[in-house]
Amino acid sequence: MGTHVKLMTKGSIQRNLLSFAIPIFLGNLFQQLYHTTDSLVVGNFVGKEALAAISSIASLTMLLVGLFQGIFVGAGVVISTSFGEGNKEEVGKAVHTSVAFGLASSVVLTVLGYYLTPLILTWMKTPAEVYDDASLYVRIYFLGISTLVLYNTATGILQAVGDSKHPLYYLVVAAILNIVLDLVFVGVLHLGIAGTAYATVISQGVSAFLCFRLLFTTKDLVRVRLRSLRFHSHLLRQILRLGIPAGIQNSVTSFANVILQASINLFGADAMAGNGAFMRIQGFAFIPITAFALALTTFTGQNLGAREYERVRKAARFGAIFAMLLAESIGLLLYVGAHPLISLFSRDPAVIAIGIEKAMISSFFMWALALSHVMTGIFRGAGRSIVPMSVMLAIWCVFRIIFIKVGLSLFLDIRVVFWAYPVTWTISSIIFILYYFLVDWMAQTK
Repeated sequence: MGTHVKLMTKGSIQRNLLSFAIPIFLGNLFQQLYHTTDSLVVGNFVGKEALAAISSIASLTMLLVGLFQGIFVGAGVVISTSFGEGNKEEVGKAVHTSVAFGLASSVVLTVLGYYLTPLILTWMKTPAEVYDDASLYVRIYFLGISTLVLYNTATGILQAVGDSKHPLYYLVVAAILNIVLDLVFVGVLHLGIAGTAYATVISQGVSAFLCFRLLFTTKDLVRVRLRSLRFHSHLLRQILRLGIPAGIQNSVTSFANVILQASINLFGADAMAGNGAFMRIQGFAFIPITAFALALTTFTGQNLGAREYERVRKAARFGAIFAMLLAESIGLLLYVGAHPLISLFSRDPAVIAIGIEKAMISSFFMWALALSHVMTGIFRGAGRSIVPMSVMLAIWCVFRIIFIKVGLSLFLDIRVVFWAYPVTWTISSIIFILYYFLVDWMAQTK
């Protein structure tokens, strides 16, 4: 059984990017679908307090997961660059180093997530009426976090060599299974918020199992052998050099979002549920952005490995323009359809009103969110992970927190928190564009 590896250093740039990005897009669509199903089922079968609990912990889970996911991005860049160079031996060593790191980080993340949950929820000022539900959900989630870590490990390996189709197939299976389990655990067995956590962990476990079954049985160069699992020090250093900045960016951005969630929490359960409902919907608009960012990371890594610099420039222009146009088109649809979409999550008028307010502010700035993530994908693929990390740390974290803290001290209005996002998206986009045109960011590979 082959993984249908794909070398993107030849042929049509647009066709290469689209054929690689579309399966990622569809996979992320299904992934977002089963996360959204959790909110839909809980909001309709359990109540707005449980919906608020799930909404309030999204940033917390990403805080601990983000560091390791970023490191897997670094692993993908190392693998894709070696693949573009045609160095099969280095590809194999990088694959086994990545899997070994995934196994080790699963243990660390499980322990940290489980034992730090009460401390962080208290620090986030989680309201008393949702604290127990939030704590229960997070602890179950982190007890099964290895399934998510290992799925991301395997997906990063497959995507690095141009296979974005198999992760899609396995996500479809996981999404369908998650929906069925949500309805059974919550709607039939009445397990409440714990049921959604169990459904998520089980479905993630199935997708991870399917990915590794492929990696253990494939005849291609990314085949995983248990006896070969080890840390190759020179590759581990490369992975960490490229991945740690991405991981810091992910985790620190999530850390800032935890602080922002604390600001949302000040306005009560209605605000938490309304904001969380729109964020679930906005997640669908984020899907094409993620798809193109990942496609451009792999494309850039492979083509820089093959010294195809002009292909990288053309791909960057196409990817940025296409992602911005697509994201903003979806943003306008969110603007028009905000009321019926928010109503899917809750019928409470106060919750709906908050969600619509968020939509009115964010929808017209989806282009800026797209541009920032696409540029991040390009620079990561070029081995410049520290650039997006620095920009996100300065703008999406420090400046965004200052904006909210100062704004709320002057105007105690939830719209201050909502405006912090489009403002910082726009500023980071401007900085990335300036860097792209003013700095020779491919110089280190020439």
